[in-house]
Amino acid sequence: MSNKKVSLLWKISIGFVLGIAFGFVAGPMVAENAILGGYVMPFLDAVGKIFLTLLKMLIVPLVFSSIVVGAASVGDPKTLGRIGVKTLVLYLVTTAVAIVIGLALGNIIQPGVGMNISGVTAEPAAAKPLLDVFLDIFPSNPIDSLVKANMLQIIVFALFFGVASLYAGEKGKRIVGAFESVAEVMYSMTHMIMRLAPYGVFSLIAVTASKYGLSILAPFAKVIAAVYLGCVLHALIVYSGLIAVFCKRSPLWYFKGVQEASITAFVTRSSSGTLPITIANVQENLGVSEKISSFVLPLGATINMDGTALYQGVCALFVAQAFGMELGLNAQIGIIVTATLASIGTAGVPGAGLIMLTLVLTGVGLPIEGIGLVAGIDAVLDAIRTCVNVTGDTAVCAAVAASEGEKLSK
Repeated sequence: MSNKKVSLLWKISIGFVLGIAFGFVAGPMVAENAILGGYVMPFLDAVGKIFLTLLKMLIVPLVFSSIVVGAASVGDPKTLGRIGVKTLVLYLVTTAVAIVIGLALGNIIQPGVGMNISGVTAEPAAAKPLLDVFLDIFPSNPIDSLVKANMLQIIVFALFFGVASLYAGEKGKRIVGAFESVAEVMYSMTHMIMRLAPYGVFSLIAVTASKYGLSILAPFAKVIAAVYLGCVLHALIVYSGLIAVFCKRSPLWYFKGVQEASITAFVTRSSSGTLPITIANVQENLGVSEKISSFVLPLGATINMDGTALYQGVCALFVAQAFGMELGLNAQIGIIVTATLASIGTAGVPGAGLIMLTLVLTGVGLPIEGIGLVAGIDAVLDAIRTCVNVTGDTAVCAAVAASEGEKLSK
C-alpha cells in the first residue's frame, strides 16, 4: 500500500468536484427534504463562512509582516546599486503589465457573466477620481489603516517601514528579525488554515451549486481559458520584448534556453523548487554571470509573480461579474496597484495565490465568498501561473545582464 500523500491542491480539487456533485444532487431536494434544508445545507453554509473568516483573519498580519521582511531583504538602497534598481523596476513593471492583460481578458471574455449569484452584502468600492486613488494609498494614520484593513495603505506603510529599518542599523535589524519571526508564524498559521481549504471549498461550492445548478459550470471553463491565454500572451509579448530590446536576441533563443526550467515549474508548481534548474539554465544556456543570476533569480522567486498577478486580474473580474457587480476603471486601477505592491511580500507564502486574491477582493469591496468559486480550479491554474512566474524571472535576469554589458551566449 502506497504511503504517498495527496497534495493539498489535489485535495482542494477533489473537494471542489465533490461539492459540485453534491450541490447538483441536493439542490432539487432542499425545499422538500427537511434534513437537507434545515440542517445539512445550513451546516455547510456555516463551515464555508468560518473558512472565509479565517482567511480574512490572516490578511493584515500576514501581508504587513511579509512586506516588511521582503522590503528589508532587498538590501540597503545605497549599496544595492544599478543591478538592484533595474531588477526591482523590471519585476514590478512586468507584474503590473500581467495584471493589465488579465483585466483586459476578463473584460473581453467576461467569464462570470451569467452566473447571477446573489445574496451577498458586499458592495464594490465607490468610484473615486483617479488622483484620489493614488493619494489614498498613503496613510495619514497607519494604525487606523491596520484596524480598517485598508490594504493599499498597509502595503505602502510596510514598504516604508522595511526600507527605513535598513537605515536604522543594528536596532533596525532587531525589528526586522522580530518581523521575520512574525512572518514565519503567520506562514505556519496559513498552512494550518489551508489544511481546512478542501472542506471550506466543498461547503462553499456545494451551497452555490445547490442554488444555481448547471449554469455555474461554463464560467469556470472561461476562467481557465482566460488565464492560460493571458499567460501565453504575456510570455510571447512581454518576455520576447525584453529579450529583443535588451539582449538583441531571438525570442526562440531565449525560450529554448530556459525551456527546462519552464517545464519543471509547470510540472512541480514550485518556483523555489525549480530555482536550481532556473539558475543552471540562465548561466549555462543564456550565458548570464553568477554575480547577476545569484541575485536576480532568488529575488524573483520571492517577489516576481507575473502569472499569479495575471490570475488576480481575471479572477477579480470573474467574481465581480458572478455577483453582478460593476468594477469601474478606477477600481481596476486599484487592483493593479494593490496586486503589484502585494507581490513583494506574498510570493513565498503557501497558498499565496488564494491569499493574494483575498487581499485583492477585499481591497476593491468584492465579496470574499468568491474565493470559494476560484479555489476549486486553483490546481488547474497553478501550473501555468508558476511556469510564467519562473519564466519571467529568467527574462528579467537576461535583460539585466545585457544592460550591464555582459556578453550572452549565442
